[in-house]
Amino acid sequence: MNILVTGGCGFIGSHTVVELENAGHEVIVLDNLSNSSKKSLDRVAQITGKTCKFYEADILDRDALNKIFDTEKIDAVIHFAGLKAVGESVRKPWEYYNNNITGTLTLVDVMRQHGVKSIIFSSSATVYGEPAFIPITEECPKAPCTNPYGWTKSMLEQILMDIQKADPEWNVVILRYFNPIGAHKSGLIGENPNGIPNNLMPYITQVAVGKLKELGIFGNDYDTPDGTGVRDYIHVVDLADGHVKALKMIEQNAGLKVYNLGTGKGYSVLDIVKNFEEANGIKIPYVIKERRAGDIAENYSDATKAKEELGWVAQYDIKDMCADSWNWQKNNPNGYDE
Repeated sequence: MNILVTGGCGFIGSHTVVELENAGHEVIVLDNLSNSSKKSLDRVAQITGKTCKFYEADILDRDALNKIFDTEKIDAVIHFAGLKAVGESVRKPWEYYNNNITGTLTLVDVMRQHGVKSIIFSSSATVYGEPAFIPITEECPKAPCTNPYGWTKSMLEQILMDIQKADPEWNVVILRYFNPIGAHKSGLIGENPNGIPNNLMPYITQVAVGKLKELGIFGNDYDTPDGTGVRDYIHVVDLADGHVKALKMIEQNAGLKVYNLGTGKGYSVLDIVKNFEEANGIKIPYVIKERRAGDIAENYSDATKAKEELGWVAQYDIKDMCADSWNWQKNNPNGYDE
């Protein structure tokens, strides 16, 4: 299939482009490069031996989107593009709602005007809010989100569901990710945040490489085995594979589908630190800080539905995630910047 990947230069996007190309799909990437680097696609080409078409454009730019859809034959869209920092979303709600919601509405409108009615949407376990039960299945009710970033994901799910309900020609696959970490085995692509990382693993790897002095752990008084927050960490290559498998539902005209993508195991922040130290033989100094607003104690998945319907199961364990994250960081101490 010909797949348009929005946000295809980003962390999850670039790994998904690799898996799509390895599975034989043709890929067109759209990215505004606001929090990513075009160099990731050069690295993808090194890994797969294929080059993909690239458009530097913004999902808010209707004219640019029309041009892409006029020029390219597109069968389906995998939609990653969006602002994604939880803390920043609390400080800049308008920017998050405008970019993520208005941008997606513009994209979907251009898609339908060009007769492209298949989308895989990058959602998040954050839509479950304080989850009603754990492990979280897709039947778990969505709850009030704890930050504007989460609300954009929750609202966009509802918008896409309503569009599909009104026009059954649409195929909408919503993938709710748990916490993606790791990097491609080659060490050529990985997570490359601008400035101070918002996510745990790039923070740990930047401490390991000497860019940051110590890891800040937000809260050690949660109701968890060691007091630190518990999350379901998933290797980004497994996550990318989930998108390739989800194309099966598009090919089958399955209408609306929702899947959790996680390992089903919860690890605390201190578990991750310990596993990273063991996998790589490096000490990570850390300091305990106040809890962060909007954080919850624990959150992990039941991904049985993805296994049964997509044949998808996470392959990599926590040691792989830690080793691959470090392999990327030590080979690329400044990410894609030379």
